[in-house]
Amino acid sequence: MREVDLAVVGAGPAGMAAAAEAAQAGLRVALLDAQPSPGGQVYRDIYRAGQEQEADLGAAPLEGRRLIAGLDRPGISLIGGAEVSAIEPGIAPGYRLSYRQDEAAETLQARRVLLATGGLERPMPVPGRTLPGVLTVGAGQILLRQAGLLPRRGVLLGTGPLLYLFAVQMMHAGVTPTALIETQTRGDLARAMCHLGGIFGGWSYMSEGWRMLRLLHRAGVPRITGAHEVVIEGEQRAEAVRFLRRGAQHRLPCDAVLLHHGVVPNPHPARALWLAHRWMPRQHCFTPVCDDWGEAAATEGGLEGVFVAGDGAGIVGPRAAELQGRISALRIAEILGRIDLGTRDALAAPLRRQLRRDLAVRPFLDAAYPPFAEVDGLDRDETGPGSPLPAFGTALPCGVPGILAETGESGGETVADAAGWLPVGGADDAPPDAPGAEKTATGAACHAGEA
Repeated sequence: MREVDLAVVGAGPAGMAAAAEAAQAGLRVALLDAQPSPGGQVYRDIYRAGQEQEADLGAAPLEGRRLIAGLDRPGISLIGGAEVSAIEPGIAPGYRLSYRQDEAAETLQARRVLLATGGLERPMPVPGRTLPGVLTVGAGQILLRQAGLLPRRGVLLGTGPLLYLFAVQMMHAGVTPTALIETQTRGDLARAMCHLGGIFGGWSYMSEGWRMLRLLHRAGVPRITGAHEVVIEGEQRAEAVRFLRRGAQHRLPCDAVLLHHGVVPNPHPARALWLAHRWMPRQHCFTPVCDDWGEAAATEGGLEGVFVAGDGAGIVGPRAAELQGRISALRIAEILGRIDLGTRDALAAPLRRQLRRDLAVRPFLDAAYPPFAEVDGLDRDETGPGSPLPAFGTALPCGVPGILAETGESGGETVADAAGWLPVGGADDAPPDAPGAEKTATGAACHAGEA
């Protein structure tokens, strides 16, 4: 059984930064991720972004490549394609991680564990959401990057900066979105004004958002805000979005609807380890209870000494997630005796200053882009965060990879068939007026960046 000082679960910004910082301090690190290559959702396939796309996506591709390059150092073992199924007490003091890689069961012994499992898109339970042709924006990004799929007439529905980012990615790939239908209101923006001071602390983040909005405006993409009572219409697939705005009903025909309503921490790993959680009203979600080094509190029977960094501990964005990962790694290196307390604090001080600046903009964003009233008013699960849950990863796999192997189709082709989209290269076979996917120039659909 392999033994390491630190096992990091998740190779997004927080996980990559934590692994690099820990290795710099002399720790042996195992970095595990379900994807074959590092980057997480935010920097997925970052090396595919072309120069033109990079110019409009700002510093995100460079930041992703910098983090990935930082893993190329002694002391870091990158374990890609690893599905972690259990984290349990191991040889004291330490933990035993069980995972599957290449259909083989593997075990790892680690003195400390850091969860950097990121966030999930918030469910948006609008009527019609189960129709073929309806996906989340995150799923749309994956299909765009890995399968070259784009809807010909796609409506982006929901709220939050990720809508703007994906709209720009679609334009880079040669397809202009039909419209952005946004649920945030002028009242939300007015309430966010009390956090206006945070904009100056997060100026670079806000400037990126304004740049994307300018690109959308120049391209003539309609933005409709204040939408409510939203319904996705269609018989066999998504055909239109119907909504109310300022007392008037509107209907917008489309071939596909991409939903996004913000991001919440991925609850499954931390909950399965029985880490303590609390409700965060500002972000409308539960988050693990962590100290300012990222060490999580455990409920009775939970695992002690586990660290959580990045969006899995509360939505902070990729830059702040990177800083949190590095801060947690310094604390772990001090616990394990590789650096002393003075060195830890000296190295952490500039990281904390930058983290405060990066987090200053979050209250403004959280207030300006809240869950819309129909979601916030739904009946809530009364079981609470401490309810019994299956162990991390003990649920059986859904079997999709095996089914795809039997049919001989890729995941993108299967989704394309169900959603009415076509992979790049097959769009030429579709009649001009048929619902399908736009073929992008020179396969540009595979080159849009992600941040």
